[in-house]
Order: sequence, then C-alpha cells, then structure tokens
Amino acid sequence: MLNESTRIGPDDPRYLAAVDKQFNKRYRGIPDYVRLVCSVDDVVSAVEDALKEGRRFVVTSGGHCLEGFVSDPDAQVIIDVSLMKRIFYDAERRAVAVEAGATVGETFRSLLETWGSVIPLGEYPQIGMGGHVAGEAFGFLCRQHGLAADYLHAVEVVTVDESGRASPVVATRETSDPNHDLWWAHTGGGGGNYGIVTRYWFRSRDASGSDPARMLPRAPESITTFKAEWNWGDVDRPSFLRRLQNHGIWCERNSGADSPNASLWALFEIHRKQFGKFLIRGVSTAGAGAGRQIEDHLAAVGEGVRGPNDRELTRMSWLEFALNPFPDLFAVPPGGVSSKVKDALLRKRFIDRQIGVAYHYLTRTDHDVMGGLFGLATYGGRVNAVASDATAAAQRGSILDIACTTGWVDPRDEAKNLAWVRSFYRDLFAETGGVPVPGDVYDGAFINHPDTDLADPAWNTSGVPWHTLYYQEGYRRLQRVKARWDPRNLFRHALSIRS
Repeated sequence: MLNESTRIGPDDPRYLAAVDKQFNKRYRGIPDYVRLVCSVDDVVSAVEDALKEGRRFVVTSGGHCLEGFVSDPDAQVIIDVSLMKRIFYDAERRAVAVEAGATVGETFRSLLETWGSVIPLGEYPQIGMGGHVAGEAFGFLCRQHGLAADYLHAVEVVTVDESGRASPVVATRETSDPNHDLWWAHTGGGGGNYGIVTRYWFRSRDASGSDPARMLPRAPESITTFKAEWNWGDVDRPSFLRRLQNHGIWCERNSGADSPNASLWALFEIHRKQFGKFLIRGVSTAGAGAGRQIEDHLAAVGEGVRGPNDRELTRMSWLEFALNPFPDLFAVPPGGVSSKVKDALLRKRFIDRQIGVAYHYLTRTDHDVMGGLFGLATYGGRVNAVASDATAAAQRGSILDIACTTGWVDPRDEAKNLAWVRSFYRDLFAETGGVPVPGDVYDGAFINHPDTDLADPAWNTSGVPWHTLYYQEGYRRLQRVKARWDPRNLFRHALSIRS
C-alpha cells in the first residue's frame, strides 16, 4: 500500500516510466523524484514536503499536456495523481464524484455500467481527468450535451496559503459558496493554475431528486460512426476550395444551440498530399435516423464536386466506441511522437483566401513534412447554449474548432516541422496578426490545446495578449482567483494565470 512517503527517484526502475509517460515526446523533464499519491492527504504531504525541501513541483494526471508544462526541466518534483481513480455517487452532494487520476475511458465505463449516464468528456480515453475538466473538456458529444465543465457541481483542490500551508478546499457552483470563485476558475480556467485538483463532482444543473441515474445525461443507446475518404490525386485547387466552402456553410447552418443536427459530430481530416488521401470521419447519436443524417452531411460537403472514393458506416454500442474510438486516428509509433498543435475556434467559416492558404501548405513540396495535418472539427450546438461568462470557458459562439498539427519521430525533423506548422497557422490568420483574435469572425483558442507561440511576439503580431485569446474578458476574474488561492504563485507554467 502506497503512503505519503512513496517517492520514485532516478535509481528506481519505475522512474523512467513515470517521467516518460508524457504524450508529447518533444519535451522531457528530469525531476529529482516523482511522488505517487493515493489520497488528498498524500497530496497535502507531497506539496508541503516539496516546499520544505525548496523544490519546485508540478502535477500530472494522464500525461497529455501538449506543451512542456509538466515535462519542464526546471520542475524538481512531479506529483502524480494517476492512482487516484475512485468514481462513486456522493449522496450528500447528490452528484457523481470522480477522482483526478481517473481517465476519460475509465469514467465513461463507470458512468455507463453503474448508472447508464454520460458526461461529454474528451475524445481520447487515456486522458486524465485532473487537467482535462479544468480546461473545459470537449469531445464527441459536445454538440449534443455541451462541455464537461457545464456539469461540474463541485471541485476539491489542494491549495497553498501565504504561509506555505497546504490544505484541501471544496468549491461549488452555488453562488452562496464563499469558495465559488475557485469553482468558476475550474470550468475552463486551465489546469496547473490554482492548486492540485483531487476530485470533481458532476451533476446536471436541472437535476432533481436523489436517484444517481438521473443526475447526468443518459448515455446513447448506440452510435453510428462514419468515414468517407478521397484520394488526393483526384482533387485540384477548385474542388478543394468547394469542399471546404461547403463544409463551412454546413457548420454555419447547423451549429446553433437547438440545431436538429447537434447529434452529429464530424472531423474533416486533411493530411498532406504526400499522405495520399484525406477524409471526413464522425459519429451520430441519432439512432435509427443516423444513416440519413450522415448521408445528408456528406452530400452537403460534396455538393458540386466528386464524391468520396470510399465510405463506411458502423453501428455499435456507445461504450465500445468510447473506449477505442477511431483507432487509427489516435495511433502513435512505438516510443511515441513529438508534436506541435496550433488550435483556433471560429465563429464564421474560412474565406476563400484562407482555404487557398490551406491548399498551399497541404500540397507544397518544398517542405517534406509527412506528419502535417489540417483538422476541422464541428463545434457549437449545446456548447453555445451557455453564456460566455457563466463559466471560465468563454468560447460560446463557435462553429468550428480547427487545428494545424504536425508530428515527428526523428529529432532532426523538428525544425522543418515547426517551420511548416507555424507558418501555416500564421498565414491563415494574417489579417489579425497571425492569431485568431476574438471578435465577430474568430473566438480565440482552447486552453486544453495550449500553444506557447501565442505568447511569442514573433508569431503573435496582433497586439492582443495570449490570455485574451484563451480567456477573453474572463481573464481579470481569473487573476483575482489566482491572487486569492495561489498568493505565492507556486502553480505556474508558460501560460499560467498571472495575478
């Protein structure tokens, strides 16, 4: 049985596995030790020990931060909460409690098998809940049910006061709660800012009674997945332009809070031409009407151009899909991959100039970047039913989440991959200084896909600070929360809240 004294040093064979579990191999930390914790008391002890030793500490759950916030060479202690996995119904709070070390997949399984319910969590089942929910958390069901943060009833956080004393604090969404501001900050304010999350409680805002099966949305009875592929050899610039115009028009017409197509989520996945193909894949929870809904979506995207070379539809149970969604999408080579993801949220579809930029970067031959990808995920729906200031997740008018992404295995390929993806993103948003400045057209960026380039004046020439892109008008409130709950700025990283 682990206890508060459990620590793994470099001489322990478990150290390498604990340090190297971080998804993005571009970064690697070299902590003095890793602290494994199993309870909130363990977390308190781990924090206070690190403070007494004068060591800087960071926290990890699933290890899927896209930047080097955990794998930071300056971090001397990693506090690993991944063993804290309990999921249970808390009758006193009338909410489902999920500890921070549980993964998205473990949470999906427990919710379905125990109560037949679901939370609209993220797409990859191995993501840890600790940082995921605090950074908004969206996935396949977001258009139908909103963000996971929209169901957050309470959160338990180990914070540190001015004297260096660590203690757990529970904050709820009840406006009368004196800790309400700490709850609000964990509905989209990002992880690693205020303390260490040890537990979340989830309940729908309109839930009544005490039946745990009625506290959250019902899980889908089944889902239908689809994939349609085109060969790049059959696509020229005009037909590429038309497809993305069509796709953007569909998103503008079907991303309202009450859209009948909120039950469909799709990803337009456009690989570099060297890859040979690009595709649309997605899921529908429309039951018997899923086939027609999917066909209508594909017809709208393909209007006026050649149809896909291949398509497939598969119906399966929700849990079967949630625990292994689109295996080829999430597959990585042995040993992992280094990556760079540059995210943006759109309120309106791309104009023709921007689609031309995408065509250029995806077909150019002077950059041999095999891992290059342009992704456009449908967004909105019930996400947009919540006021922008009701949670710290300010992006409540978007129709698309887009990402320019690249990955590489050989460290020698880093420079050319970074040059390609950074220039691609900059040119997409050239009119607004290389970044998606919030306004009528763009809605900023998503903090769970952090990008330190947004804080770099070499890549963000807009004059708009990075925190406005992520938090918009909510940043000032987050600063007040930071000042109150982390007065010593112990919980910090490259894009952390500055009080």
